[in-house]
Amino acid sequence: MLAKVFPIHLKDGNQAKAEELVLAFAPQGPGQEEGTLSFRVYRDPAKPDYMLFVEHFADQAAYDAHTGSSAYKELIAGQFADLIVEFVEIDHELLVSL
Repeated sequence: MLAKVFPIHLKDGNQAKAEELVLAFAPQGPGQEEGTLSFRVYRDPAKPDYMLFVEHFADQAAYDAHTGSSAYKELIAGQFADLIVEFVEIDHELLVSL
């Protein structure tokens, strides 16, 4: 399993628009992808213009399919990317899951 974590800092005042795009993307992208095991996006109520993506994929090929999808290219790499100041892609290995 491949785990990805993305802390994302948005341009000021873009929280609502970013959330709209993520809500539109989830059923079109991850919701349709066999190899996407989980797709979770968090907001911090005390920190505006910030999101945390936590995603789990069956393997690297599933992640590549995810980022290669037309929904990803249009909504995330396209529209969502215009709202970002910076993000970091962090790979993780699962240690414990209950």
